[in-house]
Amino acid sequence: MEQEEKILDLVIIGAGPAGMAAAIYAKRAMMDFVILEKAFPGGQITNTYEIENYPGIKTASGFELSNLFREHVEELGVEILTEEVEELVLEGAVKKVVGSYNTYLAKTVILAMGASWKKLGVKGEEFYMGRGVSYCATCDGAFYRGKKTLVVGGGDVAVEDAIYLARMCEKVYLVHRRNELRAVKVLQEKLFGTPNIEVLWDTEMDEIQGGEFVEKVRLHNNKTRETRELDVDGVFVAVGSTPNTKFLAGKVEMDAAGWIRTGENCMTNVEGVFAAGDLRQKTLRQVITAAGDGATAVYGVERFL
Repeated sequence: MEQEEKILDLVIIGAGPAGMAAAIYAKRAMMDFVILEKAFPGGQITNTYEIENYPGIKTASGFELSNLFREHVEELGVEILTEEVEELVLEGAVKKVVGSYNTYLAKTVILAMGASWKKLGVKGEEFYMGRGVSYCATCDGAFYRGKKTLVVGGGDVAVEDAIYLARMCEKVYLVHRRNELRAVKVLQEKLFGTPNIEVLWDTEMDEIQGGEFVEKVRLHNNKTRETRELDVDGVFVAVGSTPNTKFLAGKVEMDAAGWIRTGENCMTNVEGVFAAGDLRQKTLRQVITAAGDGATAVYGVERFL
């Protein structure tokens, strides 16, 4: 079905915190718009065990917070359409968004597709994916109750994952290639105060081994150059994320890693095309900054229109 006879004010692509915040602001601005999401609304935060730094909400799971966002959007009468974008034509005054079911024409577009978990690229990672290798501790942690697990990474997500897993696992190893963590201090304090978590400093994982499922990993120390094997039942990879922007190559300006470059008003180098949330080149990627981007992008859309 095509909707090419109608030109919308705006198409929002993605229903994570940035996209849903944009939808709230666009509705309040009385714009004629649609919001498209290929999967479940909420983005990466739906897989976050606990969020304690969103103002006004002392503590909530990522799933709970994303549900609050979605309920707010729906109470305003906005329908989040389940549709994957297959093609974008961004040149000219009217943009064309080709989805899996419909084609939309709009004067402006907000790109809010977020980011995806980054893979390590080590031997055995692909083979054991779903059989002991996971990128979401809150999704899969319950499978490892009473077992030994290993988390790779040194940022907030890695530390949060280790703390979460320690509540149910016999032992949790946190493998970090440097001698200090990047995670915020409050999380580090929780980590170091958890007795069944052991941090393996200056260490990298070379290989994941086993039979049908993960049984052990091979590690090497960057300083001593020593190599050893460690028996574990599960490996959780938390080494950052990559932007969901591959299909935008050549369409908007991005840096070498694929993060979209924008101005302060979130507009890209293409007039009428804005980017909001984790896919944007910026210093901090959090729920609060994504939501702020969504509001800023709609404000930019208003000025542009």
